[in-house]
Amino acid sequence: MSVKIHKEGANIIVALFLILAMICLSAYIFVRPIIIPWILIGVSVIMFSLVVNFFRSPKRIFKGNRENVVVSSVDGKVVALEEVFENEMLHEKVIQLSVFMTIFNVHANWFPLDGKVLRTVYHPGRFRAAYLPKSSSENERSSVLIESKSGHLILVRQIAGAIARRIVTYAHKGGEANISDHLGFIKFGSRVDIYLPLDTEILVKIGDKTIGGVTPIAYLKNNKK
Repeated sequence: MSVKIHKEGANIIVALFLILAMICLSAYIFVRPIIIPWILIGVSVIMFSLVVNFFRSPKRIFKGNRENVVVSSVDGKVVALEEVFENEMLHEKVIQLSVFMTIFNVHANWFPLDGKVLRTVYHPGRFRAAYLPKSSSENERSSVLIESKSGHLILVRQIAGAIARRIVTYAHKGGEANISDHLGFIKFGSRVDIYLPLDTEILVKIGDKTIGGVTPIAYLKNNKK
């Protein structure tokens, strides 16, 4: 598994490094006692390391059987698993499976299954804490409707959180969905909801930790075609 810096964070990391370097250098030259600049340098190193960690972009290849499998779109913890009525695109009762990401998780988002992107919709909204149930319908979000190769309709919803202020969606109508590819990116703390057919076999439970592009979370059952 190789790791690089995601393109969404390259400019931020460079700018942050330059700002912190200027502040620390100035403090080292002009501020006394010397312990104060060293404390500032230590805090700056920790802050820079956290930001670099946040913008990691590991290359992941799912090695299991891809037929009818649904893989977690993100790194994080399962915070919701319930039957709901999805009224934006699917207009039917489905299983909602939600994974919450902290600032310490990778924030790249992967496609949860192989198939075709049918539709993408962006909604401006509020910035409630992403772990709250109302964040699914009230927060800034981006919805991606995917048709699996077996004909199932799966909805993926990227949700901004209290800290996250930008959602990036690479998926586009007519594009290919591939488990090994990035669907998008959410900056600084957020959540992803996946809406699945009611007869789906769920492989995780609330509290389980997932790895995006790696952890199987469900199996789609009957073939729709």
